[in-house]
Amino acid sequence: MDDASVRVSDAEREQAVLALREHLLAGRLTLEEFTDRVGAALGARMHEELARAHAGLPELFATAGSRRAPTRLIGALFSHVMRRGRLRLGKRALTVSVLGDVDLDLRDVIIDQWQTTLVVIPVLGNVDVYVPEGVNTVLSGGTLLGHSRDWGQDTDRTDAPVVRIRILGAGTVDVWRVPQDMRDASHEEIIRRLEGRKELPG
Repeated sequence: MDDASVRVSDAEREQAVLALREHLLAGRLTLEEFTDRVGAALGARMHEELARAHAGLPELFATAGSRRAPTRLIGALFSHVMRRGRLRLGKRALTVSVLGDVDLDLRDVIIDQWQTTLVVIPVLGNVDVYVPEGVNTVLSGGTLLGHSRDWGQDTDRTDAPVVRIRILGAGTVDVWRVPQDMRDASHEEIIRRLEGRKELPG
């Protein structure tokens, strides 16, 4: 019998998720890529399907991780700043908006810590943070003269990294948990659709 057609065990799925975690922390996967591959690994029934969750990744010992310097500060002063793409976040990062707007898209970031803290300080400004659904997003703190809200499905998964968002200041902060079916949507479309979902009855 071909090994690819042999059913996988729960232990093999767990090992696959642990390996994906190491690739994430080595900078080979973004947050969104990690959540996609973990979903495929946990749903795999045959070795062939499990192998697809690791397609294109080297053996864990084969290559070094990312050498990109971590992003420590993202700010807007009387302006609109959008940051997205393959940024690297370390253990802690700071976002400040002073009478401005910040759009911070974390779906394509790479991380080297299982828990990352993002401190958000709005000073009469607005900050929108976009994270892929499936990442454990923990909000704390609050704002004056505005609001802090989170949108989308809140998941609590032991196999997912943690992004802690601590809010301190006077302004508006919205955290948008973006599901896979909105992968190609613009920020405006994500906001419209997630607000619509929250307004649906029951």
